[in-house]
Amino acid sequence: MAEAYSVICGRDRIDLAYVHDYLSTKTYWAQGRSLETVRLSIDNSLCFGVFSPEGRQVGFARVVTDRATFAWLCDVFIDEAHRGKGLGKTLVATIVAHPELRGLRRFILATRDAHDLYRNYGGFESLANPERWMQQNPG
Repeated sequence: MAEAYSVICGRDRIDLAYVHDYLSTKTYWAQGRSLETVRLSIDNSLCFGVFSPEGRQVGFARVVTDRATFAWLCDVFIDEAHRGKGLGKTLVATIVAHPELRGLRRFILATRDAHDLYRNYGGFESLANPERWMQQNPG
């Protein structure tokens, strides 16, 4: 990662308008997500921001967790203009090393196209027993 970039855990510096715009217009998983939904998701998650040398937010991730047994890594992105600098690798490595996320029984995520990133820098693997998992998709 370029040395002047930083990854910070906490909601205080998260740029809500930027994160909402990025998620709702530039991702395949959160198209059209409302500002209020993004606000609630940030308020109820362990959040990580990636910041440029100038202090501008250029990446984001959040973890939904009870901090004891379970965590779900989601809404991970690095702004296109800042990709190719190792920021995603550093972000994932920082998240999995966070003290509040160590020793969990299960840490999950879902991805369409970044399996190698999560495998190599976060130690994630495919589900051992996917047939045990279920989901609900309300209307």
